[in-house]
Amino acid sequence: MAKPKMTDIELIVAKHVNQLRQGFHTSAELRYGKMPALGDWRWTADLILSTRFQAETGRPPASGLEYRVGNSGGGFDVLDFDFLAEDKWLPESTAFDTGIPLNKRPFDPRIEIPVPFYGGGMSFGSISERVMLARAKAAEEWQTFTCTGEGGYPQSLVPYKEHIITQIATGLFGVREETIQYAPIIEFKYAQGAKPGLGGHLLGDKVTPEVAEMRETVVGSSLFSPFPFHSVYSVEDHKKHVDWVKTVNPDALVSVKVSTPNDIELVAVGSYFAGAHILQLDGGYGGTGAAPEIAKKNIAMPIELAIPRVHRFLKEEGIRDEMVILAGGGIRTAYDIAKSIALGADGCVLGTADLVALGCSRCANCERGRGCPYGITTTDGLLSQFIDPSWGAERISNLYRSMQQQLKDVLRRLGLKSIRELCGRTDLLVYRGQGEKQA
Repeated sequence: MAKPKMTDIELIVAKHVNQLRQGFHTSAELRYGKMPALGDWRWTADLILSTRFQAETGRPPASGLEYRVGNSGGGFDVLDFDFLAEDKWLPESTAFDTGIPLNKRPFDPRIEIPVPFYGGGMSFGSISERVMLARAKAAEEWQTFTCTGEGGYPQSLVPYKEHIITQIATGLFGVREETIQYAPIIEFKYAQGAKPGLGGHLLGDKVTPEVAEMRETVVGSSLFSPFPFHSVYSVEDHKKHVDWVKTVNPDALVSVKVSTPNDIELVAVGSYFAGAHILQLDGGYGGTGAAPEIAKKNIAMPIELAIPRVHRFLKEEGIRDEMVILAGGGIRTAYDIAKSIALGADGCVLGTADLVALGCSRCANCERGRGCPYGITTTDGLLSQFIDPSWGAERISNLYRSMQQQLKDVLRRLGLKSIRELCGRTDLLVYRGQGEKQA
């Protein structure tokens, strides 16, 4: 029997599948522009595939596939490290320390994590409960944290409560006294970098009976989180929030998630005097595919500018040693983490990178109930079954392992033994410019 002819679309799919299969051997076939359906200028095809490779193997690719930078032409993609000459690198046997504290204030609980990052807020509704569970399992394995986001605290996460940050956002969805009492860290989300001034928005298509029950609302009804908290218009109001949760859970640390307005350094000082332990600077490059592009690209200050600005101002005020600064919103790689720390952050918050490890291809269809072909940013009962939580946890954990390995390599090539020695070392960064090869 003659082999049936392939249709045009089948030929295109077959060509792309073949390119994907070859991708771990050569990156030349997969540069952005050759495969427009996979990735974008920040998350290029190379970065997506290399992240998946790390999630599969626990190590960075050695095949030439780019795993450090994207092709945006700015930001982290044009910064590099001024590494020492190879004969001055520290031995591989050196005991490198990648851990950071999450509280620098005296008298409050001391929490440290062995890697300078944890999982950022992604709410039940924006992603599936099975993805939340995978992230929680990985956080427990790495003795770090993941955040619930603003959609409530599913019961399945309770066994992992020592590694769960509970978020209180402006809509107060799912906020209950017991979930505040569970948490070693409580996060107030005052603004999201991808949509500052707009608040949250979950379309009715994703408000299933389970999501509606968790958020105490009506099935199929679109949900909006206002901007801002209508009870907070001053530092004094902010302090009342912090005092409230410290009354409910005196042992919890308090994190404050903010976007990056022009007066971000004043916001940082205000959060310090309100009693917060962690300031999370959320840049505009984060968010799922549901975040409006016009907001991501035109409102907030780029995270690469906000980090050193806040770092310097807090030093001038004499309080930098008592405040933990974490950078989020578009942190894709271990090199993004290292560059953020060199600019002045203590560590980073990861979001999309976790999802890419689970198969996300950046198709930007996250707002629809059945829009995610990988079952990640969906609440559909059938599609969400694509993610097995144990499988997902293994992949995220492998990605973290690869990131830690790369961070140790960065330290080795800079002659540093601890990631904390890298904080604020802008003198170790160089501008490469678009098209110049990273070291």
